[in-house]
Amino acid sequence: MSNVTLHNITKEFRDITALSSVSFEVKDGEFFVLLGPTGAGKTTTLRIIAGLEKQDDGTVSFDGEDISALPPADRDVAFVFQQYSLYPTMSVYDNLAFPLRSPLRKIPEPDIKKRVETTAETLRISHLLARKTAKLSGGEMQRVAIGRAIVRTPRVYLMDEPLSNLDAKLREALRVELQHLQKTQRSTTVFVTHDQIEALTMADRIGVLRQGQIVQVGSPEDIYDRPASTFVAEMVGTPRINLVEARREDGAIYIKDSQVRMSIPNSGNLPSSFLLGVRPEDLQPSSKGEYAGEIALTEPLGVETIVHIRSGNQRFLSLIPGMTHFKIGDAVKFNIAPDRLHFFQSNSGNRIQ
Repeated sequence: MSNVTLHNITKEFRDITALSSVSFEVKDGEFFVLLGPTGAGKTTTLRIIAGLEKQDDGTVSFDGEDISALPPADRDVAFVFQQYSLYPTMSVYDNLAFPLRSPLRKIPEPDIKKRVETTAETLRISHLLARKTAKLSGGEMQRVAIGRAIVRTPRVYLMDEPLSNLDAKLREALRVELQHLQKTQRSTTVFVTHDQIEALTMADRIGVLRQGQIVQVGSPEDIYDRPASTFVAEMVGTPRINLVEARREDGAIYIKDSQVRMSIPNSGNLPSSFLLGVRPEDLQPSSKGEYAGEIALTEPLGVETIVHIRSGNQRFLSLIPGMTHFKIGDAVKFNIAPDRLHFFQSNSGNRIQ
């Protein structure tokens, strides 16, 4: 496996800048997730690493060696596409064996058979080896596509939203399997997704892309607990973070259009007005709560419930465990964890340290 470094990668398509001075490093054996909305430049980044696109500026290095001039075949990467990319007239066995039968590899057929069977067993598709891929379900086809990548040992695995076309239950199952596979093989993996749950649960580190620029790189804990901007704060977390206008006055924080006044020690370094972020799990109903409001809506999810609390003209989201007895219109008191607040500049949205 390899260490992958992108340095000041810029890519333009006519008058559109897809990537602008993108730099990050993926460590040997690391599961690195590129997270961002549609059009952020995630797939373009993968294609540049693979050599399927040529950057206009910057370098791509494997283990410190600039491989920017190498064609895709010489980079030794395995690419798992969103759209399976299987040969429908071939059997599952032949699809898995295909990358190993390249004349450049010169792998004996008995060795190919052993690798294919081992990979199929790992992905639990051994019973499908004789079947044509055109007759497989979506989940089975994605397993074969992943298998075709891992059947050999490339320097880097590149995965472009490989789970996005699957239903929720299957996506969760394959997510767990992929994570286990990566940890046991210690493979260097760059995984692209717009799904923050996939990013938070699978990644060793996350790079957040916005409009072709890296806005934050860090561990899932860093991204969630210390978002660098309101964009990152809203990108991760379900339900969404409460992001409200606030002001500092007389040593207290006042949330606009609400009845919430918070006494926060050492708040003197805050500007007079700013954006305040409160994660829903850090705002909890309590019979001894400091603040008053009423229930505007409840969303029971079984294991937890999203509670909408109205205070003045402001509405807050709260995430509480289990089901709830609250009804719309009920009076409620609540607390906000003062040590879990996030402060952002009103104009730029950048985090206030």
